[in-house]
Amino acid sequence: MRQFTAVVNPAAGGSSGAAGLLPLARALREAGARLDTEYSLSLEHAQDLARRAGEQGHVVLAVGGDGMAGCVGGALSGTDTVFGLVPAGRGNDFARALGLPTDAPGLARVLLEGTPRAVDTIEVESAVHDRVHVLGSVYAGVDAVANHHANASRLLRGAASYYAGGLRAVLGWRPAAYRLTIDGVPYERSGYTVVAANSGYYGFGRNIAPGARLDDGLLDVVVISHAPKRLFFTMMNELKTGAHLRRPQVEVLRGKEIRIEADRNVPYGADGEVDAALPVTVRVRPGALNVLA
Repeated sequence: MRQFTAVVNPAAGGSSGAAGLLPLARALREAGARLDTEYSLSLEHAQDLARRAGEQGHVVLAVGGDGMAGCVGGALSGTDTVFGLVPAGRGNDFARALGLPTDAPGLARVLLEGTPRAVDTIEVESAVHDRVHVLGSVYAGVDAVANHHANASRLLRGAASYYAGGLRAVLGWRPAAYRLTIDGVPYERSGYTVVAANSGYYGFGRNIAPGARLDDGLLDVVVISHAPKRLFFTMMNELKTGAHLRRPQVEVLRGKEIRIEADRNVPYGADGEVDAALPVTVRVRPGALNVLA
């Protein structure tokens, strides 16, 4: 029987992350599993708790949203520790990419009976972040601004915070001149954003990179070039289904190492938490994390 340690973000989704764990914990314990619970005081503390539990041979569960998943999963990247995810945040996009059940009994079955699957992670290197590892995507441009607004929202939660943040970000955006280097090949583009995606989903279920696969050893690089702002809002709705890929303003490239630069101080984000400015270099780490899914 598996031994679990749950690393909990107490403020996940704007409420108690522990509340989302209770029905799952009951199901795990009724099945005979042991579950320890650790409450994190910060993302750095969560990483320390995760590493310590992994060194003891425990399956480590990240309880929270995408930031918590990326934080804990990134800390375990490159180790033999088995990682599990308990989605209890606002976006839960990496859980969506894994196809995890949303009900406690279904998720408990995955955690108790599932075979660990090796998935890729992303190494993020910049002047601010020296080789941080995340799971879902790194995005530079208007979506990083939108995510910042969504995280700062006190009045709105869930999808509403992302829509409001996106509206505010787009209205104030002017095109950036991006310089991309993908596996040594240079590209120059002008527009709204560049997303290096390991997982197809970001921003509360938007399918930015429908062709992205978690275990193919590649990152899908989605570039949204300059377009009228009214058209960009249309594309935001198309992100739900992947229909945006039919637009001539949307380009998908692929590679293992991507350098993203710009002509001005353009912000970037990663898994909803990493918050800095370009330039940044991202690299795929094939099969670096063992996930129950």
